[in-house]
Amino acid sequence: MTASSTASTAPSTTASTAPSTTATTTASTAEVWEPHAPAVAGGLRPLHARGLDLRASGAATARETADGVVEVTAEGTGEVRIEWRVPCVDATAFWTPEPRGTGRLPAAWSAPRRTGLADGAPIAALVGTGDVALCAFAAGRPDVLTGAGVVEETGEFRFWAQAADRLTVRIDTSRRHYARCLAELAAWWGADHAADIPDAARRPAYSTWYSMHQDVSPKGVETQAALGKELGLDVIIVDDGWMTADRTRGYAHCGDWEPVSLPDTAAHVRRVHELGVRYLLWYALPFIGKDSAAYQRIGRHALAEVPHMGAVVADPRHPEVRAFLTDRLARAVEEWGMDGLKVDFVDWFARAAQGTDTPAAGPGADCESVDEGVRRLLAAIRGRITAANPEAMIEHRQPYVSPGLWPYATMIRATDCPLSPQENRQRTIDVRLAAGPVPVHADMLMWHPAEPPEQIACHLINVLFSVPQVSVDLAAQSDGQREALAFWLGVFREHTETLQLGELLPARPDLGYPMVTASGTDTVAVARYAALPVDAAGEDWRTLLVANADADPDVRLTGGSGRAAVTVRDARGRIVRQGEVELAAADPIPVPRGGLLTLRRP
Repeated sequence: MTASSTASTAPSTTASTAPSTTATTTASTAEVWEPHAPAVAGGLRPLHARGLDLRASGAATARETADGVVEVTAEGTGEVRIEWRVPCVDATAFWTPEPRGTGRLPAAWSAPRRTGLADGAPIAALVGTGDVALCAFAAGRPDVLTGAGVVEETGEFRFWAQAADRLTVRIDTSRRHYARCLAELAAWWGADHAADIPDAARRPAYSTWYSMHQDVSPKGVETQAALGKELGLDVIIVDDGWMTADRTRGYAHCGDWEPVSLPDTAAHVRRVHELGVRYLLWYALPFIGKDSAAYQRIGRHALAEVPHMGAVVADPRHPEVRAFLTDRLARAVEEWGMDGLKVDFVDWFARAAQGTDTPAAGPGADCESVDEGVRRLLAAIRGRITAANPEAMIEHRQPYVSPGLWPYATMIRATDCPLSPQENRQRTIDVRLAAGPVPVHADMLMWHPAEPPEQIACHLINVLFSVPQVSVDLAAQSDGQREALAFWLGVFREHTETLQLGELLPARPDLGYPMVTASGTDTVAVARYAALPVDAAGEDWRTLLVANADADPDVRLTGGSGRAAVTVRDARGRIVRQGEVELAAADPIPVPRGGLLTLRRP
């Protein structure tokens, strides 16, 4: 529906640029103390849109784009703001794609969040009982200052977004499942602008980080690549340590990117390729270490000093810096035959640019904005490596999940959470809900050598709706551990279309997603992290998968009809039960922890 409800507010002749330390009055007349938010020149005026308590600065318009979805645009000189409120009734959680971002309801006076090209994404939702979106919104540009929270005086929930000169937001109060609202907002950003995604970007991967840290060598990498391929790991990502003989961590040796620990690199890469494994190499893109030759060459072009890391953050506004870094990174694909890059710490450009001591663009810079410098740098890297290998991959990492980066990434990984299955689950789901067409990878899975196969299976089930990365010494795994790995990696590979590309409906963000469902063409996959019943309703599915990561083995089915064949496998993939069940009258089906229930209808 393209119904239009339009209104405008004229620009005011008054202006104020001082930070607001007094109350701001909105359409409901309740004042909100804003110690952190900047004032907007001319203040805010009411804007009419169906069912929304809206205010905006500058010249503003609103139009309804679908039932319950309103698009608002404000234009003016300097900062413009759009602000709205909804009744905070039956609210259960506030969702954002930031690490540790989803859960509690913030207060309206909380510090606002600034997103940019290299940090965060301008999207959020207030979720209510039944997983409906009481209000979800996204901004049409990445560089936005946003605030959201409970207005203590009225019990309302207030949102606002602010940016320079022109801002458009979409606001969804349709009360559909919050994941559907977020998926549509992400689609509005423009999935057609994303990079082409190679099939390998959705294949399970091995990472050297937790298993080796900096102690990498050709023999070690090749051994893990061979063992991983046998288990179903089609990609290997070699992390920090390849470019230095130093093993004391830190980033003082970044910048030169010479393969000190991987001599005869091209031959080494060929041996990995002969195993049938793709190869990605890690780069800490912004850091120029003080012990590197690069520091002498481009260290003077720095956004910030990072003393505890022994490095500076390079200033991408300088074409000299971009050319140097692009050449350094591109040679991995052009000269050594790598299949892509793990481009790490891109968010540090944004951190440095937000600092109080960030230098102005100096002589030789060709853009004022750090974001624009980052965009040009990433575009140059992407262009160079895909010219050499059209299937080349690039990994980015939470929190740099902005849709503005979609053209330059073929995967986004959840930020580090070693040995934390629930955290890995929440982070991968949070990123999935805002990543549009870009595959989402889990943080690397690691475990203690004594971890039982059932818990290894649970590690994998917790990231079932992402691409798993494994980072343990595969040569040291017991038979049971390897069997659990091989079985569950096979599930990932067999059901990629459903798990990664199906409609994702995570339940109860307020509880950390205790159940998640993905629906494909004729397959539905459910991961159960708590003792919750599984909805077997619907006539479209022929295969229903239920992965059980809870200690309670009794899986209760609800809403189903007809007969289905039942197969239950344990964490190691061994069949422990087979038969048939009448879905409408089924007793609970015992499924071991870490096991898989498969129901098939004719």
